[in-house]
Amino acid sequence: MAGPQKAPLAPHKIPGDYCLCGSCLRRLFPKQLAPSPNKLPGQKPRKGPKPPGHCHICKNLCVNLGPFLESMLESSSKHDFGTFAVGIQIRPSIIDRDDFIRSKFKLRGTDSIKTGITRELSKRFSKKTRKTLDVLDPDLTFTINARDKLCLVRTKQVVLQGRYTKTRRGFPQKQKPCADCSGKGCGTCSFHGIAGFESVEGKISELLFSKFGCTTARFTWIGGEDKSSLVLGAGRPFLAKVQNPSRRRPRFARKAKLDFVELHNCKILESFPKTPIKFSSTIRIGISTENPLAPPALKKLKSVFPSTVVVYESSGKRSEKSVSCVKYKKTSGHGLVLTVDAEGGLPVKRFVEGDDVVPSISQILGDTCKCVRFDFMEIRQ
Repeated sequence: MAGPQKAPLAPHKIPGDYCLCGSCLRRLFPKQLAPSPNKLPGQKPRKGPKPPGHCHICKNLCVNLGPFLESMLESSSKHDFGTFAVGIQIRPSIIDRDDFIRSKFKLRGTDSIKTGITRELSKRFSKKTRKTLDVLDPDLTFTINARDKLCLVRTKQVVLQGRYTKTRRGFPQKQKPCADCSGKGCGTCSFHGIAGFESVEGKISELLFSKFGCTTARFTWIGGEDKSSLVLGAGRPFLAKVQNPSRRRPRFARKAKLDFVELHNCKILESFPKTPIKFSSTIRIGISTENPLAPPALKKLKSVFPSTVVVYESSGKRSEKSVSCVKYKKTSGHGLVLTVDAEGGLPVKRFVEGDDVVPSISQILGDTCKCVRFDFMEIRQ
């Protein structure tokens, strides 16, 4: 039968070879030192490799945290935040010595040296700034490199929701990524990750960079359009992840004119939507035909729709989209304008020309049709 376990050593029993600073003593012996936290027993070591007062574990890192606190205060001064978290990188040799002492003297249930340092810095920073520690989802995260004496700051992304209208043709929805960094951000693109501001994405990004004090924004588009398409009505919804912002809640006007783009009803969300956003669109499509249009052929459009359109992808996947015909108008012997209500995600050009879409306009009219252009008159969520 095993005998009783040996109790861990008290502070005054630590051999003199392991001279410890006050911070490490309080961390390793919180109960024993609780009545008199400023009294540091066992600080008269016997002969050892280091002079008295030089901590065997941290080499006095724990008692010299002031410069790191100053770096945290300085680097956070230009950021809006309510919560924060702290992480630290220290030399592996310090961690090894800490583990050795805790193991040798059976100091179970005590904080590691990294935990002790981050806890102390968090307490001091919170007292100075009146901000709240939140290790799960902080607005601001400090990463301190104790070896190189660096303090890096990362802020939690902000999720923005809004709509945009596009009133001029000739501008794409998406901006090309920077050729030098493939969208990651570099000195060439001023760390934006995009090649310029000549698109819907570019114009909105330019505003977000100014409003949030950020360098990058990642967009989720609720549908897409061609370079030649207009987006009218209430506009197309979009989501943007604003990355590493210095300002978290800037004000937006209900409408903001950005050259050929107008931004509407921007608001900040608590989190990114977990499910895909469903939508439908009213689309006006300009179509040209190979042969002259005849009235009997046009009447087929009314007889076929509303209908379910099946879209086949090269990957083998298929999807179904609901389409109903609102109206059509013959504009010339070989042209018509068709207005449809369609479920979100309908590939308009393929729907007209019959590229793995059944039924298609070409199939219904019994002719070779081409999509000249298409505009979004209204987009509904």
